[in-house]
Amino acid sequence: MTLKKLQYEVTEWSRRNFPDGKSYQPLLGVAEEVGELCHAHLKQEQGIRGYDDLNKAHKEKMDAIGDIVIYLADYCHRQAIDFQNCVDWTWEKVKKRKWTKKDKTETKEIKKGEITL
Repeated sequence: MTLKKLQYEVTEWSRRNFPDGKSYQPLLGVAEEVGELCHAHLKQEQGIRGYDDLNKAHKEKMDAIGDIVIYLADYCHRQAIDFQNCVDWTWEKVKKRKWTKKDKTETKEIKKGEITL
């Protein structure tokens, strides 16, 4: 399934189930689900509350991640943002970033308004 198709299906589902929903409410859902993802990860790391069972932890994480994506699709619709385009556009920028430390012998070049190493 593409993000575009997901956004369309989530939009239709959301209209039926939450016809009077505020445009920001899916964003609150994203925040709640990120908390649930963090909770599952933390409990797995601690090996408590049944999360030492990797299958349980994996399922909880998958559920939270899926819910995050669904809430984001709904949020994008309500904010008139093309979810697929948003991800594609941002990925094109992010994948060009370098996150490793550069050789310290390189010189710094300062350009107007930014610093490049």
